[in-house]
Parts: sequence; C-alpha cells; structure tokens
Amino acid sequence: MVRIKWSLTKAPNMLNSQVFVVMVSLLTASIVYISYYIGLPYWWEKSPPITIILLLVGNWLLVNVCFHYYMGVNVPAGYPPQGSLIPEAVSICKKCIKPKPPRTHHCSVCNKCILKMDHHCPWLNNCVGHYNHRHFFQYMAFTVLGILFIMLFGVEIAYQEFFPAQDPELDGHPVRINNSEIIPVTESLDRLTEEELAEIAKQAADTNAKDWRRRLIVFAALICIATFAALGALTWWHAGLITRGETSIEARINNTESQKYKALGKIYQNPYNFGPRQNWKLFLGTIDRSWWYIFFPSNHGPYGYGLTWKTIHDTKIP
Repeated sequence: MVRIKWSLTKAPNMLNSQVFVVMVSLLTASIVYISYYIGLPYWWEKSPPITIILLLVGNWLLVNVCFHYYMGVNVPAGYPPQGSLIPEAVSICKKCIKPKPPRTHHCSVCNKCILKMDHHCPWLNNCVGHYNHRHFFQYMAFTVLGILFIMLFGVEIAYQEFFPAQDPELDGHPVRINNSEIIPVTESLDRLTEEELAEIAKQAADTNAKDWRRRLIVFAALICIATFAALGALTWWHAGLITRGETSIEARINNTESQKYKALGKIYQNPYNFGPRQNWKLFLGTIDRSWWYIFFPSNHGPYGYGLTWKTIHDTKIP
C-alpha cells in the first residue's frame, strides 16, 4: 500500500520533470536553428574566414553543452550500496532506515539517499550528486558561454536588421504617386507587365522573410537574455560553493554551524575545504589528469567513490 501511494504521488512530479527536459532540448535546438538560419549567411557574406572560426568555436561550445546535459540527465547521482556494509557511516537515514555515509542526504523526490547530494534538479529530471555534479556545473558554464557567444556576434545582426543604414526605396511599389494623384492598386496592377508582377511578388516574399527573421531575432534575444541572467547567476553561485568545497545543502549546514560557533566565540571550519585550487581539482576530477580534460567532452569520474571523504583534519589530504 505504501509503495502504491508513493507511486501515485511521485508520478506527476516525474512527468513534469520529463517535460522540463523536453523544454530544454527544444529551446536549445531553436536557438541553434536561429543561429544557423540567420547568423551563418550574414557572417559568411561578411567574411568567410571569420565565419569558419565562429563555426569552430560555436560548435565546440554546442558539443560540450549537449554532452554535459546528456550526462547530467543519464548519469546516476550515486547511491549508498545495498546489502553491504558502509565503510564510514555518520548517521541512520530516518526514511530509508539505513546507514548514511558522510555528505549523503535523502532526496524526497527520488526517495533515495544520494551520495554528496547537492539538490534535485527538475531540468535534468535527476538528482545532482557525487557522480554527475561536474556534468551539471559544466553544462551550465558552457551554456552561459554559448549564450554570451551568440549575443556578442548577434547584436550586430539585430542592429542591421532593425536599424538599416537607409530606408528601402519605394520604386516599383504598386501604389504610385504622380502629380499628387494616387492610382488605385487594382488599376495599377492591370498596367503592370509580367516582369513587374514578378518583381512585386519577389518584394512581397522578401518582406515576409524579413518579418520572419525579425520575429526569430526577438525570440532568440528574449530567450538568451533571460537564460544568461538566470543561469549566469546560478553558475556564479555554484562556482562559489565549489571554491569553498561545499554543496548547496552543506552551505546551509555550514552557515548554521558558523553562527553557533560565533556565539561561542569560536570560528567554524568546513572540514572539506582544502583551499580554492585543491577544491576545484577535486570537483573537476583533475587530481591525476590534465586540466585540458575539462575543455572537451570527457566522462571521467570524480575523485573517490563518495563513501568516505578526506577532511582537513587528516594527515594526508587528497
């Protein structure tokens, strides 16, 4: 009965999260389409060499965005092993009724304990934890860089589209003004040749295409600005957490502990804060590999297995 009740209550949340994943995919695809449809012809006409460079940089960013989003969605966050002893248990989960390793927390959405849990992300339809935290952060970072890239090289296109150097000429317009006399449209069309009618049709098609381009530019601008502001702020905040060697859950815990220690006239130290440089190396998994790994799609795992953790009090740090 308990399992059936849980399934009925969690099914809508899981469905909503799947909708979020589809939304992210469609929005990403739409921005890429607009960039190629409008940006590629503009820059190719202006300078083919610059266009090639833009294609290389843009597609490098796009590949990283798609790769890390896919990994963030599909790589499990990490769970305590079932049916085996936990090497270092710090407490018992009140919901799972099982031992919890350090930095492990219970997710009410997944109904599981998550190793080094940061939060449950509906946009990934997945928990962010030990094994996919790096992919989550790198997806955000590359997305912010990609949006900044599009905005920097798209602002010129938008300006030229909405504020052209000169107004288009009215020659060939079906309504002509001769000696202050306006010729009706129906009468003027009867006097036009086939070539003139074809030119009018071409001008009408160009006008429709221009209107379509403007709509796409406005749509892309709204999406890019909103995403850059929201995701940029979130990326900056998570970068600060990583620099301090803590997750979003631990940030609240550490803040509470700091207040308690301050009231006693003491200073609280985060036991997992090894300094900014070491914290980033641990997070990005570059302890035993080059930094270049983080600039290209890589499925290398994080440091350790998430069951035991070195602290600043250990004689040998990672």
